[in-house]
Amino acid sequence: MTMNPAHGTIGGNDADQRDVQKNNLADLESDARPHQEPRRVNNDPRAKQKGNQVRRDRRDVHGWVVLDKPIGMTSTQAVAVLKRLFNAKRAGHAGTLDPLASGGLPIALGEATKTVPFVMDGRKRYQFTVCWGEERDTDDIEGRVTATSDQRPTREAILALLPRFTGVIEQIPPRYSAIKVQGERAYDLARDGEVVELAPRPVEIHHLTLVDQPDNDRAVFEAECGKGTYVRALARDMGRLLGTYGHICALRRTLVGPFGENDMIPLDQLEALCHRAASGEGSLADALLPVETALDDIPALAVTRADAARLHRGQAVLLRGRDAPTCSGTVYVTVAGRLLALAEVGNGEIIPKRVFNLTGLTASPGRNERN
Repeated sequence: MTMNPAHGTIGGNDADQRDVQKNNLADLESDARPHQEPRRVNNDPRAKQKGNQVRRDRRDVHGWVVLDKPIGMTSTQAVAVLKRLFNAKRAGHAGTLDPLASGGLPIALGEATKTVPFVMDGRKRYQFTVCWGEERDTDDIEGRVTATSDQRPTREAILALLPRFTGVIEQIPPRYSAIKVQGERAYDLARDGEVVELAPRPVEIHHLTLVDQPDNDRAVFEAECGKGTYVRALARDMGRLLGTYGHICALRRTLVGPFGENDMIPLDQLEALCHRAASGEGSLADALLPVETALDDIPALAVTRADAARLHRGQAVLLRGRDAPTCSGTVYVTVAGRLLALAEVGNGEIIPKRVFNLTGLTASPGRNERN
C-alpha cells in the first residue's frame, strides 16, 4: 500500500451553509410529468405509471457538479433542478447560497453526498458590494431599512479599518440566519417579530481587501473566510465602525473548499449538455467532477485488491511490512486508482468509516485532470 500526501488546507464555511446540512439530502422534487396520451401504455421499463402521470426510475449518478448559481434561485431549487436533469437518486449541496447571491454552489450526486462535510468545512471566498448609508434587518438588500445615515466613508478610512476584520474576530450573526435559538431558527423568530439576540462567536477571516470604490455609496470587497463567518455581518459591522451604516447589495461566491471558478458551470450550459446527451451527442459524465475531488486535502492510501475486499465488507485491515504508512487520521482509500472508502488509520490498522459504491454514471476519465 502507498500513500500520497495531502495538498492545500481545509478552512471553514459560511454559517448559513452549516445549518442546512441535515436536510440536504432529502428528496426535494418528484420527477413526475403529465402523461400526454393517457390511453396509451408506456412500455419503457424504466418508467412507472401512477394515475395519469409517468415517472422514470431514478438512476445512480455519482460525482460533483459545481453550479454557477444564477441570482434569484434558491439552493434548494438548484438541487432539485440538477436532480431532475441527471434523473439522479440522491443529491445535496455543500453550503447554502442565498437567492440574491451568484456563484459556486457545489452539488453532490449519489455517493458524493458522503463527502459533503469535507467541502462544507473548506474555505470560502466571496466578492461582495456594500451599500453605505442604510442598515437593514436582514443585513442585505432584501431587508427592511432600520437606520440611515448621510455619512459616507473615505477610501482611506476603509483601508484603515480592514485590519480589524482580519484574523480571528468576534462576530454577532445576523438576526435572519439559520442558527437555532431554543430549537427555533433565528430567521423564523425574526419573521414573527420576535427580538432575536444572538451571542458573538469567534470566526476567522483569512483576508479582506478593498477591490473597488465605484462611487461614494458603494465599495467592493473580497473576503476569504473560515467556518461560521457571515459576510452580511461584515457589511453591517464595517458600516457601524465607519460612522455610517451598511448592507450587502451584491454577492458572488468564487471559492468553496476545493472548487473554484474554473469548476463552475452555468445552468444554461448544463441544460444544453443534458439535451445533447439525451439525443446521443454527448455524455452527462462530462459535467461531473469525481467524488474524490472533495477529498483533495486528505491523504490517499492505495491498497491491494485483497485488502480492498476486506474494507468493502466493513472489516479492518492490519498495516504490516516496511511499506506500511506511519501516519494516522483520516485517509481516503483507493484500489487500482478507484475510490473505495473513507477510513481512519491508527493503532496499526485501517478502519473503514464510509464505503463507496460507484456503480452507475461517474465522471469522465479526463475529469480527474482539472484546470
